Amino acid sequence: MRVWNYGFLLSNLVLRDFRIRYRNMSLGVFWSLLNPLVMMSVLTFIFTKVFLAGGTRNFHVFVLCGIIPYNFFAVAWVSGTTSVFQNAGLVKRVILPREVVPVSTVLANCIHFVIQIGLLVAVVLAAGYPVNRHWALLPAVFGLEVVFVCGLSLVSSALDVYFRDVRYVVESANTVLFWMVPIFYSFTLVPPRFHPLYQYNPVAAVVLACRNILMDGAAPPPTLLYKLLFVSVLFLAAGLLVFGRLKRRFADYL
Repeated sequence: MRVWNYGFLLSNLVLRDFRIRYRNMSLGVFWSLLNPLVMMSVLTFIFTKVFLAGGTRNFHVFVLCGIIPYNFFAVAWVSGTTSVFQNAGLVKRVILPREVVPVSTVLANCIHFVIQIGLLVAVVLAAGYPVNRHWALLPAVFGLEVVFVCGLSLVSSALDVYFRDVRYVVESANTVLFWMVPIFYSFTLVPPRFHPLYQYNPVAAVVLACRNILMDGAAPPPTLLYKLLFVSVLFLAAGLLVFGRLKRRFADYL
């Protein structure tokens, strides 16, 4: 019964966050499609008309494979970081596993993520790329990114209760990571000595795997998937451990 109650609570928190995000917006969920399309159009113009990205076929597909995983990561991490503080009343007055709060915030962003993945699939098919058997790996690849963000958000949301400037650190880190993920440049341009740095970055690994599957019609290298799995699970375990230790004194700081 308790597990069912927690599941019911989690689903209600996810739906609440989703509704709040688009409350009083005339375009509603359409913003989930408009934002990546605008970013894709701008980057495609810059790197095909101004700074020529030579040798990159269907650059708009190439860049969208990077924008969508990165956008989900950036938005979900920021909102997950501030979730405990913004739900102080719920955390202090309702008996619930407090881990549910940042996790539900990340999962609420998954609704937008799924919508944007649908956009990505439509653009890929419109560009002439056929469906292949490796598409079956996409749910696992995107799912591991969600696991990673949940773990990261558990850590940052707990720290944000004690240090209110953590959210600004996260926003600055997102700016840095935009350049550390191969969104508008090819992984082949990265010097070999930096390859492990990219492959152990789950967001970069998701982008690379996405391009392998959707554009190359090939399975991602097994080593890339193993690293993605290892780092994602490691961060989730670390997040649960850190959050579990810090949540005991939340009421003193909220």
